[in-house]
Amino acid sequence: MFRPKHVFICFLISFAFFIDPSSQHVDDVKKQQMREKVREMFYHAYDNYMTYAFPHDELKPITKSFTDSLSELGNLKLEHLPTDYNGSAVTLVESLSSLAILGNKTEFEKGVLWLSENLTFDVDVRVNLFECNIRLLGGLISAHLLAIDPTNRLIQGSYNNELLRLAEDLGKRFLPAFETPTRIPYAWINFKKGVMENETTETSTSGCGSLILEMGALSRLTGDPRFESAALRALRQLWRMRSSLDLLGTTLDVVTGEWLEYSSGIGAGVDSFYEYLMKAYILFGKEDYWRMFRSAYLASQKYFRYGPWYHEANMWSGKPTYWQLTSLQAFWPGLQVLVGDVAAANSSHWEFFHAWEKFGVIPERYLLDHQMIHPTERYYPLRPELAESTFYLYQATKDPWYLDVGEAMVKSLNRYTKVAGGFASVRDVTTMQLEDHQHSFFLAETCKYLYLLFDDSFVAKRNYIFTTEGHPIQVMRSWHEKLPESYFSGNWTFSKSGEWESGASALSMKVCPSIAPNSRLREQHRESVCHVPDQKIDHKCWSNRECGVDATTCRQRSCSEVGFCGLWNPL
Repeated sequence: MFRPKHVFICFLISFAFFIDPSSQHVDDVKKQQMREKVREMFYHAYDNYMTYAFPHDELKPITKSFTDSLSELGNLKLEHLPTDYNGSAVTLVESLSSLAILGNKTEFEKGVLWLSENLTFDVDVRVNLFECNIRLLGGLISAHLLAIDPTNRLIQGSYNNELLRLAEDLGKRFLPAFETPTRIPYAWINFKKGVMENETTETSTSGCGSLILEMGALSRLTGDPRFESAALRALRQLWRMRSSLDLLGTTLDVVTGEWLEYSSGIGAGVDSFYEYLMKAYILFGKEDYWRMFRSAYLASQKYFRYGPWYHEANMWSGKPTYWQLTSLQAFWPGLQVLVGDVAAANSSHWEFFHAWEKFGVIPERYLLDHQMIHPTERYYPLRPELAESTFYLYQATKDPWYLDVGEAMVKSLNRYTKVAGGFASVRDVTTMQLEDHQHSFFLAETCKYLYLLFDDSFVAKRNYIFTTEGHPIQVMRSWHEKLPESYFSGNWTFSKSGEWESGASALSMKVCPSIAPNSRLREQHRESVCHVPDQKIDHKCWSNRECGVDATTCRQRSCSEVGFCGLWNPL
């Protein structure tokens, strides 16, 4: 059976390439220099938050004030806030795992102690379920696991699972949201009162389909199955609502179960749904997650992909609806690395970075069919997705070009977004006018992934998955179900490792099978879910568009002069 120690995570040991020692030295020096620059960025953002915004949710770096952004109180002035509400210290919670990765044990322990003694969720505020799940619940669970990990030794004093108890209390406050006819949760909930009267019944696919990692981990840690069961029921119901093309819409009604927005893609409103199917499979080993992900991924490749770009399509017909690049889509190459589709990941990543180079940062939405920035979505809120994918691709390939990408991003962030009070979002990428908001994910993800790009010592030889908010959760054998001897035959094989067998995939081999630079590996047949079938069973075609992607090489098949799809073009 597959052993969790060798689950296909991008932190597995890379191939040994023949590298010029002098060039390797140059890369090492650059990595050290850039690591320190990212460290300075993190502490400039973190220290200003602690000085001017803590314990409220997030920092306003220009005015050096705060906002409680996760609740409906986010836009209220100080004098209008409830007397019993001082914020949820979201940025502190989000920063704990980053502090651990940066090796700051003192600040990590101080943060844990403060949260243990002061944080409460027994307050009358309406909050977004999805955002609280990925930021607060995920942050608390991740920090708890880091605190109890004896290899990290982050806590010098006593720790009695205080963060886990906070996470359990928060999880229990989530449960009333799932009491709907469809078992799909409401998007908003009040910490103290549960679901409010006349609450909106609209939610997004990502909002209700991206809860399983955090709530599943909470059940495994507490022994209370209610959290995982609620999230899994919602996920399965959502999957049952897919179209015959294996596509889902973007928004739906949690009471009627009807789709409200039929257009779908890999960006906002759907993105983390794909991500959590794959990562839940890695974390929990349940084959259902893999089956759902594989079907959803192949459908995305068939109906959304256009060369390196991904447009949106109607979930019922598969016909294109919106031709646009969005900044949230930039997570996709990182996800593709996890499934071994490295070639496709690289081509899409290059296009996203090209957009970054063109504008200095990446705009929220770019209209591909009109070759222009969306007139009302011209902003860049310090998003992490491109940094995330850059980190994954560097881990998979060790290509130093990705270090150059990271360096360019660090320079842009310091040049355009750094202010005296932290880092500010960009309101308009064409003028670089700033907005007074430093999102907590800048510390939880953007700085973290850039730091890991240049220094991966924290995750080296360890098995972690990162949640959609960048919180590391260790993959543990005790959380895995007993797995069958073989999975989908077109995606798996076995390879010998010592005296026992371990699972091997295109990801663990770092590249597509046919180009593995190791003679031992060439003897084995491996396939990846980059596979896209030809449109016709008999492989006949009129044009290249009717040909898919080869399963064993991850190469695009083409139409021959006599009208058959195949690998006719030489490498």
